[in-house]
Amino acid sequence: MNSTIFANLLRFIGLTLLQVLILKRMTIGSSDGFNYLQIMLYPVFLLLLPIKTPHALSVLLGFAIGILVDIFYGSLGVHAAASVLTGFVRPIVLSYLEPKAGYGTNIAPTKSKLGIAWFLRYSSLLIFLHLFFYFSVDAFTFVYIVDILLKTIVSFIFTMVFVIVYQYLLEPKE
Repeated sequence: MNSTIFANLLRFIGLTLLQVLILKRMTIGSSDGFNYLQIMLYPVFLLLLPIKTPHALSVLLGFAIGILVDIFYGSLGVHAAASVLTGFVRPIVLSYLEPKAGYGTNIAPTKSKLGIAWFLRYSSLLIFLHLFFYFSVDAFTFVYIVDILLKTIVSFIFTMVFVIVYQYLLEPKE
């Protein structure tokens, strides 16, 4: 098995287990079920796929990890929908942020390959979009736009801290 495929398979399994076994329990909110903080680290799997990953495959993998998280969360496809969107817009964000020299062949978009500033812009865009879409679909109406934005911003801050820690502690090697 190719080392890139093996590394991504391990990341898929590890991030899914981390999300459903540990991060699922880390929520802050009120007693009526309104959670202001939800740390979602599983989208990092999609962010760290090799840059040359085919568009359809990133969408399919987004659905796979999202539906798996949905099964453990007992939600009805909300994580899958947000992950599919993240997988869909990922190539667009990559082309928007592409350096003048272009990307190397089959590299993962990590801080060590493209720099911390580039990685923060890239991950921030996709994580914010993922969270905003997730909370919007979860509420299913923009009547609660203030709550959606509040949840998105609080969750974004804490999720990005975890993404940065992940990059420094467990940065994938090619």
